[in-house]
Amino acid sequence: GATVNFKPVDLGEIFPVSGGIPLGKRAPQRRAYRMMELRRWRDRLAMPLTLEPRYFPAAERSAALVVVAARESGVGAGPLGNAILRAVWAEQRDVADSDTLRAICAETGLDGDALMARAGDDDIARAYAADTAEAIERGVFGAPSYIYDGELFWGQDRLEFLERAVKRRAG
Repeated sequence: GATVNFKPVDLGEIFPVSGGIPLGKRAPQRRAYRMMELRRWRDRLAMPLTLEPRYFPAAERSAALVVVAARESGVGAGPLGNAILRAVWAEQRDVADSDTLRAICAETGLDGDALMARAGDDDIARAYAADTAEAIERGVFGAPSYIYDGELFWGQDRLEFLERAVKRRAG
C-alpha cells in the first residue's frame, strides 16, 4: 500500500560530495564484484538484465527530466521511470535519444511530445536540481535509494528491510 515518489537525481553531482566513484574509475576488483552481484540478482529474480548494456552509462539528463515532467504533470512517473530503466538494462535502447524517449512514453500510454516539451521547461530543470539537492541533504549516495520515515535504504538488496519498515509502520 505504500506509494513511491520517483525523484530522479544527478549522480554526477552526488558522487563528488558522497565519496562515490563512477564505474569506469573504480578498481578492477570492485568492477568484477559488481558484475558478479548483477549476475546473482538477475538469476535470483529471474528477470531480464544485460550485464553490460550498450548504452550505459547513459547521458541520462533528458530521461530524468522526462520522468520529472511526468511526475510534475501527475501522469505515470513510476511506470515511465521503470520503462526507461528497462530500456537501458534489458532492451539495449539509448535513452539519451529523443525519439527513443518519445517511443518509451508512448509505450507506457503517455504523450511523448507533450512530456518532451514539458521536460524543456525551466521549472522542470529546477525540480530536478531540487531533487538532487534534497538527495544530498538526506544522505543519498547512490541509486536506487529509498527514504522511508526518515530512514535511508540503498540498493535492491535492501528492499526487504524497506518492506519490513513499511509493514512495521502500517501495522
